[in-house]
Amino acid sequence: IIYVHTDDKKRTVIGYFDRKEVPEYDVFRRVATNLKEDCQFYVGFGDASQQMHPPGQPIVAFRADRARSNEPDETFMGSLKVYDELNVWVSEKCVPLVREITFENAEELTEEGLPFLILFHKPDDNESVKKFNDIVMTELITEKQNVNFLTADGVKFAHPLHHLGKSQNDLPLIAIDSFRHMYLFSDVKDMEIPGKLKQFLQDLYSGKLHREFHYGPEPITDTPKQIEGGTKKPTTPPESTFKKLAPSKNRYTLLRDEL
Repeated sequence: IIYVHTDDKKRTVIGYFDRKEVPEYDVFRRVATNLKEDCQFYVGFGDASQQMHPPGQPIVAFRADRARSNEPDETFMGSLKVYDELNVWVSEKCVPLVREITFENAEELTEEGLPFLILFHKPDDNESVKKFNDIVMTELITEKQNVNFLTADGVKFAHPLHHLGKSQNDLPLIAIDSFRHMYLFSDVKDMEIPGKLKQFLQDLYSGKLHREFHYGPEPITDTPKQIEGGTKKPTTPPESTFKKLAPSKNRYTLLRDEL
């Protein structure tokens, strides 16, 4: 296969070799087979790739999904003869920190058991996706063990928006789905204020989001204010919609009917 053009919405790994009969290509082929669901792979041999690498020195390069992120291209600097080295590097590059949720992968993502922090956006809104990616990479990478960072086509996933009292006209917007309730981020523009999205997650962990949805905003001052019994009217936060995608004998029906 000769590398000509790649889909800028997909992550790509490209190998440049003199010929097929080298151990480095065998390692590359095995890695590509293992991770073909996560990246698109291209390879060039001989004349087709001679301008891309020094003679006798194979090169493997990564190209990010430019429509979704601002990550730079990168060249593998390890040993191309060691499968584990290349496989780990490609795995890290091909499974992005921010993933796109679709009807096809929603159940798999739900099975991971982590709350969702989701950017709902219009199908052609790549700028919001890039900004969200940048903020997650720079501010929230330490939270990757606690939450799944996702983007969602707000037209396809209109049902969760309806639960939040929103429509396509309100896109883009950010929400947390804890699998119990859905919590709406105050203003999508505020995600660019340093620390705002991280505080949103901290408020989830501490239970503040849940308490405020039931009893209204908590005092901002350092001095606790006594809440008189019955003065705050309980509210009802929207129920989770993505919990319905958990494994079920009816899961395919739920995917189509509920969302």
